[in-house]
Amino acid sequence: MGDDGGMPQPDDAAPTPASAPGPDPVAPGGPTPRHALALAVHEVEAHAADAGWDAPPRLFALVMTAGALAADPTLADRLPSDVVAASGADPHHLLSIEQEGFAVDGDLEDGLARVAWPPTVDGAALVVERIVLPPAAEEDVPEDPDAALDYLTSHPDRQDVRLAVGVLRDGSSWCAVRSRAHDAATDVAGGPDLVPGLVTALRATLED
Repeated sequence: MGDDGGMPQPDDAAPTPASAPGPDPVAPGGPTPRHALALAVHEVEAHAADAGWDAPPRLFALVMTAGALAADPTLADRLPSDVVAASGADPHHLLSIEQEGFAVDGDLEDGLARVAWPPTVDGAALVVERIVLPPAAEEDVPEDPDAALDYLTSHPDRQDVRLAVGVLRDGSSWCAVRSRAHDAATDVAGGPDLVPGLVTALRATLED
């Protein structure tokens, strides 16, 4: 599949009507890893939204805040007070640390295949823009890369979407999808498997 470093292509995850906006509610009995992951994914998507569209892919390490604070108590003085308070209320709360050196030259999945995280990283998140076409239109995408790019970017039914995907080492996943045509935080769809291809690719970066 393509990305800003290569040819944009249709993705296997357009927003569906059943997708609920925003992260899922806290499960009865207290916070869960998936809930913390959903919050982190929507936060990195909102962070990317602040920078606007037509941006390259962005990769984030996810680290449990409580564990990071235990390893380095002085971190509490460098983090926003609301983040420290959130980690006290939710033991699964996650810090998102952007990987400034991440760059993709060609296929995004190939770029992710070269990523490996140390054991101190509890999860990973990715934000990337894609072009989505209706299934009938995808059947007519030319094989030639240049012709395919022209076809995708000029198709009247194209949708530009921003995808944010997060995974944890325990297998949890969460995806957030924002359409350029409905560019509002209240219209961001969320669900665990909205972008299965990217979920799988991102999970592979956490494998030993």
